[in-house]
Amino acid sequence: MLNIGALNRRITIERKTETVKPSGAVSEAWAPLCTVWAELLQQSANEFLTGFGEAEAGSVVFRVRYRPGITTADRVTYAGTAYNIKEINEVGRRDGLELRGVAIR
Repeated sequence: MLNIGALNRRITIERKTETVKPSGAVSEAWAPLCTVWAELLQQSANEFLTGFGEAEAGSVVFRVRYRPGITTADRVTYAGTAYNIKEINEVGRRDGLELRGVAIR
């Protein structure tokens, strides 16, 4: 069940768009798909080992009202940081969605 009163953060869900310039070059940009109220369930910074040393990746989980058409190809922008959506879980029977994302560095 989704607690509507807990949706106290504004996030923007963005989708990648491609445009063709007159020169024929393809340009990619992120365009806002929708701006919705969300609940911030988890925000953390995980350190992990990479081939060249340690790196830090911030991960978040947002809960929003159900909205069809959101995919893992989209991204979320919150508080000036963009997050790639890595996983989408349905809450209840189309009550809401949990969007799990990793910060883009």
